[in-house]
Amino acid sequence: MIGTRVLIVGYGSIGSRHTRLLSELGCDVAVVSTREIDFPKRHVTLREGWLAHRPTLVVVANATAAHHAALAELAQLGHAGDVLVEKPVFDHVLPLPANNFRQFRVAYNLRFHPVLSRLCEALATQRVISVQAYVGQYLPNWRPDTDYRLCYSAHADQGGGALLDLSHDLDYLSWMTGSWRRVAATGGHMSPLEINSDDVFFLLYESDRCPVIGVQLNYLDKLGRRQVIVNTADHTYEADLVRSSLKIDGEEVHFPVERDTTYRAMHVAMLSGNPMQACTVQEALDTLALCDAARDAAAGGYWRQR
Repeated sequence: MIGTRVLIVGYGSIGSRHTRLLSELGCDVAVVSTREIDFPKRHVTLREGWLAHRPTLVVVANATAAHHAALAELAQLGHAGDVLVEKPVFDHVLPLPANNFRQFRVAYNLRFHPVLSRLCEALATQRVISVQAYVGQYLPNWRPDTDYRLCYSAHADQGGGALLDLSHDLDYLSWMTGSWRRVAATGGHMSPLEINSDDVFFLLYESDRCPVIGVQLNYLDKLGRRQVIVNTADHTYEADLVRSSLKIDGEEVHFPVERDTTYRAMHVAMLSGNPMQACTVQEALDTLALCDAARDAAAGGYWRQR
């Protein structure tokens, strides 16, 4: 782990976080950014950075719409180490570039939240009957130092929109209850926010292990909430990721979590060479297919079968 050569592609808010955390973990980190940044090892192009640094791990954290091109270039360069791509893997379903990557994962870091880890463990041996999940955060408050109208979230052509941006919740539900089978949905740009991406989406779907799943994702909630309620044949679970708590039949347990906990745990798993809990690229493409199907279902007003 210490001294592992890592190349970070992109240095926005999430790229800078990956850079800081991997540096704190003792990695030898270089960054690819076209902007002048306050970091000593900076390269302008991916090719330049990869040839100069010869990384063991590459973290792709540029704009979502640019992920596919970055992965294709890494494959052409002959990268045979590990790759971690920020979520969502693409802005719509695309074929993966042929590659020789060793470990290829997608950064749905909420899989490493202790509340969800405990919930997933509990559900593994139970019959799941219904799930209701909700996530909302007011976009203008999301990045306080940035005009929300200029960030990628505001622009559909950059991979923004609540459906993709907040797809963490679709990922962890698939992790817990299996792949989706059919979906109905409604949503789009409903609010006065000055954006051209969707700001609210609601999905009703069924999965391999659960017949009734409802999920709302939005850019509108001024309180900021992320919650999930699960009914099984034996118990009722209520998880609150903002409060880091899990209620089991009303009895509440709190988990110590700080802002970087899930990201740090994800990186430790990647660096260990055994990132089994991390989202695979095929799982991420399945979540992306659910997003594409939800858009189709919302536009057509019908159930979309898998």
